[in-house]
Amino acid sequence: QLQLVESGGGLVQPGGSLRLSCAVSGFTLDYYTIGWFRQAPGKEREGVSCISPSGGSTNYSDSVLGRFTISRDNAKNTVYLQMNSLKPEDTAIYYCALQEIVRPSLHCRGEEYDYWGQGTQVTVSS
Repeated sequence: QLQLVESGGGLVQPGGSLRLSCAVSGFTLDYYTIGWFRQAPGKEREGVSCISPSGGSTNYSDSVLGRFTISRDNAKNTVYLQMNSLKPEDTAIYYCALQEIVRPSLHCRGEEYDYWGQGTQVTVSS
């Protein structure tokens, strides 16, 4: 059974860093695009970053470009999101998701992802 489990969230001060992990079980990660998404209270879900099966292609939202880095270790069936220079507006629940059928182009659109984790809370506050 496919399962995605996020970890690494928490409370951090503005300017700080966190690294989120998405551990995938039930699927061999090598063949699938993975995305990170977030949703803040009262706001729509936002695609933060996504990565192709090989890791050769990545995509970022404008709001995190230059501050966040997505990576993957297929041998460990895990995808990471390194978040630096965190801002209060980064506060949200962060979700990872798997795209079962890889699309020709890499996009971080939630409707293109088929399996989702339960999320991990990230709070940026002093």
